Amino acid sequence: MLNRIHDLPSISIVIPTLNSSKTIKNCLDSILMQDYPSDKIEIIIADGGSADNTISIVKDLSQSPNLRINLIYNKLRTGESGKAEGIKCTNNEILAFIDSDNVLPEPDWFRKMVEPFHNPSIVASEPLYYTYRREDGYITRYCSLIGMNDPICLFLGNYDRYCLLTNKWTEVAIEQIDKASYKEVRFLKNEMPTIGANGFFIRRNKLLNYPIRDYFFDIDIIQFLYSINPKIKIAKVKNGIIHIFSNNIFEFISKQIRRFTDYTYYNSLGLRRYNWYAIPKKKFLKFIFYTLLCIPLFFQAVKGYLLKRDLAWFFHPIACWITLCVYSFLFFRNLFFPLKPKKR
Repeated sequence: MLNRIHDLPSISIVIPTLNSSKTIKNCLDSILMQDYPSDKIEIIIADGGSADNTISIVKDLSQSPNLRINLIYNKLRTGESGKAEGIKCTNNEILAFIDSDNVLPEPDWFRKMVEPFHNPSIVASEPLYYTYRREDGYITRYCSLIGMNDPICLFLGNYDRYCLLTNKWTEVAIEQIDKASYKEVRFLKNEMPTIGANGFFIRRNKLLNYPIRDYFFDIDIIQFLYSINPKIKIAKVKNGIIHIFSNNIFEFISKQIRRFTDYTYYNSLGLRRYNWYAIPKKKFLKFIFYTLLCIPLFFQAVKGYLLKRDLAWFFHPIACWITLCVYSFLFFRNLFFPLKPKKR
């Protein structure tokens, strides 16, 4: 373990915010409780012009001597543009992408996340789990149980957190070696999990050649690094992170609309590297088939419930139906009326 202070790398935490008053305090409080040298942590908060109490909460917490916060303005207002602006202001060895709706569950969380970086072949690290909490809302619990925020990934196999249904953290072709506190992972094909958000750590020098302009698309970075060096290795740390995903079904629908619209629009501009369209068609057809029949989804929910007794599992058929309807509608709409992201 990297327990000695002089062995610990410095960390720059990038957090984009926009009207994040419901979650940002818990996020920053969990950073404040870390048993990590405060002089080795800087926090860059890129705010997109919040109209709620986000800024006042950040300014109040910045009075703490143990939180070094740099509050910057994100003029383009999206999470991706906020990350791009934040990266430009970083100075430390390791970049950590923590969203405003993330909470670090343990005081030694940072120490666990940087442990793999003593191995020079490791370029990035990410938690293995979404931390499950009984007190969270049913959608957040559901997402932590299946290990993903978009149920279509269950069928495509490109998820990046441990899924109770499959007993795997991803189904893409990988080689992994157990290193006690983490899994050392190498990708065998140009097919990436959706790695890059919700507690993603990466060596800052690995981003020096990445074309960061107005936007930084987090799940694109490993795809980019793999294109330069197919032998890159990442660490999946045996650690969790709390992700407060959606408070209600309307937020879930809104996020699915935004997810599809944003990818389609920025991909049409040639700004995206993660190729969702390269996913085998059979996997996507299986998602459609299961969703239309509905019964297979119910059986998956029952299986999950037997593994972990939580009624949140029965949101699974609803989540799949919402996803199929939203994505289908937007796909056909885009054929006639090209999609554009809503103004934040």
